[in-house]
Amino acid sequence: MKTFKLISLQLVKKEEWYDVPLVDGLIINKEDDHHSWLIEGYVDKSFYDIFHEASKEEKELLVQVVISKKENEPAPFKVKIRSLQTFDNHISVLLEGTLKRSKNQYAELLLDSLIQRGLSGDELMNEFRNGMVRKPRFNQTK
Repeated sequence: MKTFKLISLQLVKKEEWYDVPLVDGLIINKEDDHHSWLIEGYVDKSFYDIFHEASKEEKELLVQVVISKKENEPAPFKVKIRSLQTFDNHISVLLEGTLKRSKNQYAELLLDSLIQRGLSGDELMNEFRNGMVRKPRFNQTK
């Protein structure tokens, strides 16, 4: 197993990505035959209802996380909630799931979003280069 710092967490709800501000978090590559990952986020208690509902229904969630450094590109996962614990003002949510795409697809998703915005030529190239550095997040549920 390998453990990494969780930098950011987003989840998709009704086709929209929502930031889940982290107080702290970690992500573990279990390196097992199922390619499983564990994601633990320590977040504000205001997110309890969202995670509790998904847990009750045993719903799979789409999340995307940034691992280790804020410059790293977001990695999308399909996860289920394995544990949800409440504290005074925070909750700890433990997610288990699998990575959903390779790194090369991020460039394709970025390029597609820029083309959809109508960019071409030098403007497209400049925005693409900037986007690969900034790593903007956008809806990847298509």
